[in-house]
Amino acid sequence: MNVQVEELSYQIQDKRIIEAIGLQVKQGEFIGLIGPNGSGKSTLLKAIYRVLEPQAGRIIWDGKDLFHLSHKETAKRMAVVSQETSVTFDFTVKDIVSMGRTPHKSIFESDTKKDKEIVEESLDKVGMSHYADRSFTTLSGGEKQRVLIARALAQQAQFLILDEPTNHLDIRYQLQIMDLVKRLRITTLAALHDLNIASFYCDRIYVLKAGRVVASGSPELILIPELLQDVFGVTAEIAIHHITGKPHIIFLPEMAIF
Repeated sequence: MNVQVEELSYQIQDKRIIEAIGLQVKQGEFIGLIGPNGSGKSTLLKAIYRVLEPQAGRIIWDGKDLFHLSHKETAKRMAVVSQETSVTFDFTVKDIVSMGRTPHKSIFESDTKKDKEIVEESLDKVGMSHYADRSFTTLSGGEKQRVLIARALAQQAQFLILDEPTNHLDIRYQLQIMDLVKRLRITTLAALHDLNIASFYCDRIYVLKAGRVVASGSPELILIPELLQDVFGVTAEIAIHHITGKPHIIFLPEMAIF
């Protein structure tokens, strides 16, 4: 499974939000998107998972144009986990995860034995089986994200999109969520806010600035002081962490420099 984004552009009226974006996600890779607020990360992801319709460009999925597939077929291939999702109705955890089976069923088809087994397996993989009958609204932020990942697993999608899924979570839950996704070994494209998390978990990183890709490559190549200064406007020192072997970023406040 390979996803190729080619010259993707989206604008609102006369304002270009993303312009001529190109990127590739290969089978089994964990690819990160980083960039300051307003750089176009979420817009790019929404165009890829078809919430927004780009004015130009295309997305090739194993040789097929994604925009030529039905939305149901797209949902079979692609799952999305965004920042904490607002649920209006009082669904149970099991109900939420069961929604992941919707792309595989006809409108009035009820859950089969296989559907129920897939839901149970998905909950087990994220460690939430014991919460199956609990109201989703009563869960903590980290628990909700684990349930939403279980829903994505129940879709049996080949490609997972994460839109800053750890925002507003404390560090323990951030690491739990990222560890979980990494262990699942699903091909993943993720917009990430924390650069040290991106450094540790991503195989490759694309950097967005003002709606354009300005750099791409491994964390070791991308996360350098000059790029961080240019893109984020911050001064940083980079060291290879003695335990992880990955670049570790130390941000320096202006008052510490002058």
